[in-house]
Amino acid sequence: MSDTAAGGQGGPGGPEGPAPQQAAAAPQTGGALSGLPSMQELIDTLRKGDIGLATGILVILTLLILPMPPVMLDTFLAVSIIFSVMILMTGLFIQKPLEFSSFPTVLLIATMLRLGLNIASTRLILSNGHEGTAAAGNVIQSFGNLVMGGNFVIGIIVFAILVIVNFVVITKGSGRIAEVAARFTLDAMPGKQMAIDADLSAGLIDEAEAKQRRKALEDESSFFGAMDGASKFVRGDAIAGLLITFINILGGIFIGVAQMELTFSEAANNYTLLTIGDGLVSQIPALIVSTAAGLLVSKAGVHGAADKALAAQFTGYPKALGMSAAVMVILALLPGMPMIPFFGLAGVAGYLAYRVSSQKKQEAAEAAQVKAVESAPKPLPEPPITDALKMDELRIELGYALLPLINGKATGDGDVLTEQIKALRRQVAGDMGVIMPPVRILDNIQLGANDYVIKVKEVEAGRGILYPNHFMVMDPAGGQVKLPGTHTTEPTFGLPATWVEAQYREDASLRGYTVVDPATVLSTHLTETIKANISELLTYGDVQKLLKELQGEQAKLVEDLIPSQITVSGVQRVLQTLLNERISVRDLGTILEGVSEATGMTRNTDTIAEHVRMRLGRQICAANLAPGGYLPLIALSPQWEQAFLESIVGEGDDRQLAMQPSKLQEFVGRVRDTFEEAAQQGEVPVLLTSPQTRPFVRSIVERFRAHTTIMSQAEVHPRIKLKTIGSI
Repeated sequence: MSDTAAGGQGGPGGPEGPAPQQAAAAPQTGGALSGLPSMQELIDTLRKGDIGLATGILVILTLLILPMPPVMLDTFLAVSIIFSVMILMTGLFIQKPLEFSSFPTVLLIATMLRLGLNIASTRLILSNGHEGTAAAGNVIQSFGNLVMGGNFVIGIIVFAILVIVNFVVITKGSGRIAEVAARFTLDAMPGKQMAIDADLSAGLIDEAEAKQRRKALEDESSFFGAMDGASKFVRGDAIAGLLITFINILGGIFIGVAQMELTFSEAANNYTLLTIGDGLVSQIPALIVSTAAGLLVSKAGVHGAADKALAAQFTGYPKALGMSAAVMVILALLPGMPMIPFFGLAGVAGYLAYRVSSQKKQEAAEAAQVKAVESAPKPLPEPPITDALKMDELRIELGYALLPLINGKATGDGDVLTEQIKALRRQVAGDMGVIMPPVRILDNIQLGANDYVIKVKEVEAGRGILYPNHFMVMDPAGGQVKLPGTHTTEPTFGLPATWVEAQYREDASLRGYTVVDPATVLSTHLTETIKANISELLTYGDVQKLLKELQGEQAKLVEDLIPSQITVSGVQRVLQTLLNERISVRDLGTILEGVSEATGMTRNTDTIAEHVRMRLGRQICAANLAPGGYLPLIALSPQWEQAFLESIVGEGDDRQLAMQPSKLQEFVGRVRDTFEEAAQQGEVPVLLTSPQTRPFVRSIVERFRAHTTIMSQAEVHPRIKLKTIGSI
């Protein structure tokens, strides 16, 4: 930049001399100036915000090194004063502290500017102070003469008072307020974040508003934390100003007497006036900025401009104004006291008390009148009939003793219930490939104190009992827990369990028992309820969203498939059929490819779903693998295969199973016995059938063993290791 400036103003003619002609001729002669930017380009570059700010910081740092003429020093001192006044006015008129979130940065810049000007003025005072009181510019001379009044002792005292007021009173107080505000803000952050998450889970706010509130909370903590550190700038500035003034007075008198051959009186007069003037010019802006910092940090919790907030709060109690007026009247009547000022102030305070009191009475009368009108019996408006049609897809109703589960006060060391529900939604999306609907949590006084009910589309799908501040303990072997407590049954899987107090938690863990907090018990029950009813929760709109989110070649597949080969409702029915057997539909592209293949042969959604299952064979096998990496099987014998095939009546899509009840009874008994024997061996096998009989076998088995997986031979992936546990 220095080379550019030199090139633009070179030559004896200066900016308006022959330099422009030389610059114009440079392109023809190939001079050195041909590649340099013009003055207009330089100005346009400096107008950019980031370049301008960086240039300003460099100029401030330059003040610490390079000397400065008195005229330029006067200009920068004026900039410092008006900059400080702008900061104060901004602090007065903002509505809330976060509107001036850049204040710590502004405070640092203002402090560096004052320190740079202090060093520049010190250089001028010590170098030219022997020439007179105008050696450091007119601003410093005027401030020195105005305050000192010809007596440098008065100037020193006034300067010392300003430093004490700034350093001891304003800076220290605002620094303490910023420190406490930062500490309390950081301590309150977890509770505020939990409140935001609870409102989001309860449906009171949407995701956008939650993000906005989290951002405001982060900005608030960052702002008060930065203000805690920024208050140290002002304090250090006050200390530096005091030291610089002390050094300037002693150094100036020494230079004036020892080097410039001035008398002690002349040296003391010149250097003291310049130093005190310099100190005042720097301390007055520092005092203004300190006041702005104090106003900003003390405004926490107060909304609105400072004048409106103060006026509203001071005039909120007319009795206080009346008592103040009475005190001023008593002071005016004391012997020797000037009566006019006190009586005048008493009159103003009394008038304000009367006006405020009258206004409040009028407002109270109007409020009473409005309340009377509102409280008058009115015919209740009939709610829209459409309100009766609204339905919660998922709802949890809690007894009054379980309400602390929502805010985490009764969950022991577990997560808040709302937090677990949020995690559950993400888990269901990853496991099943669909987004579960929001869960509404309500209190129900008709329930027992510790009861809860889970409803799917407002129909009860599960219930249980929870004990706050207790833990559910279960024996992994399935036996009864040998600890004092309330024996119960685990609501999700029906295992024997015991509710114990918190003091027995460690003892239960040492015995190898499974220990679960109340919120986790409820969220686990909710998880299984959702998985058991996930097909009912998959709506037409959900399927449309899943299809719209497909991209690339899969999106082209959707265009070719819908609606020419199958409708969105048909895809919904296929996905629901898969979800009924807890098969994830996350691999939607493969599912649509299978649907596209099957629609060329049939339009029956059940048959299409059976074909899709073959395409998902690897996924189905992987979901049922044993810990040893093999697929445990219980095969359906050829006799039963033949029995099922002979019992199927109808043709095409109208086929139905018509087996004798006694035969069905025998089949159910054999399935139970075989799977119980496998469970005793520690195996969880699948039932393997032929593709023709699999849907009909599934329709029977799901009635008494809903979690048992029924696979056809066509669904077994060729690379999967198999282990036959038995046969039926």
